[in-house]
Amino acid sequence: MKPGPWLFFTGPEGRAVEAIADRIIPADPETPGGKDAGCAVFIDRQMAGPYGRQDGLYNRPPFLKGTKEQGPQSEAGPAQQYREALAALDRYCRSKYAGKVFAELGDSDKDDILSGLEQGTVKLEGTDGNAFLLQVIKDVQQGFFADPIYGGNRDMVGWRMIGYPGARYNYLDWVHRHNERFTLPPVSIAGRADWTPKSR
Repeated sequence: MKPGPWLFFTGPEGRAVEAIADRIIPADPETPGGKDAGCAVFIDRQMAGPYGRQDGLYNRPPFLKGTKEQGPQSEAGPAQQYREALAALDRYCRSKYAGKVFAELGDSDKDDILSGLEQGTVKLEGTDGNAFLLQVIKDVQQGFFADPIYGGNRDMVGWRMIGYPGARYNYLDWVHRHNERFTLPPVSIAGRADWTPKSR
C-alpha cells in the first residue's frame, strides 16, 4: 500500500504520530524505525475507519468509570481520543520547549516526555496522557506487524525481522521438515510486489 495523503490526521498530527512511532521503534542498521515502517499510516487508516468511529460498539450514556477489565467507558472513540491527546501533547510541548511542538524536539526531549507520560509526571491538559501513551504503543506495535495492506509493516519489515512467513496459501512442502529455517520471503494477503507485472 502506498502511503498517500493522511485520511484522518492533519499534517501536524501525522508528524507527531510519526515522531512518536520512531521513538517507540527506533531505526537500527537492520530495520527501519516506526515512521519508515508505516506505523503512523496504519494508525491513520484505523482512525479513519470503523475502529476510529467505534462502529458496532455501544456508545450511549450513561458513562461510568469502569474497571480496567471492563474496557473503555467513554463516548469518545479512538479517533476523538487521538485528536484530543495530540493537541494536548503539542500544547504541553509549546509551553515547555519555547513554542516547539513534539515533532520538532530532539530525541532526548521526546524520550523525556514519553517517559513522563508513562510515569505520570507529565500531565496533558484535558486528557489522560498515560492512557494515550499505552494506546499509541499498542497501535504502533500493531502497525509494525500487521499485514501491509493496512498501511503499516511497509515492505514486510516487521515480518522479515521476526522471520514470519506471512499469509502463504499453504505449507504442505514444509509439514514434515522439522528444525529447519523457513527461507522463503514473507507474503502479504495482497501477494508480493515482485509478483505484480511492472507496467511500462
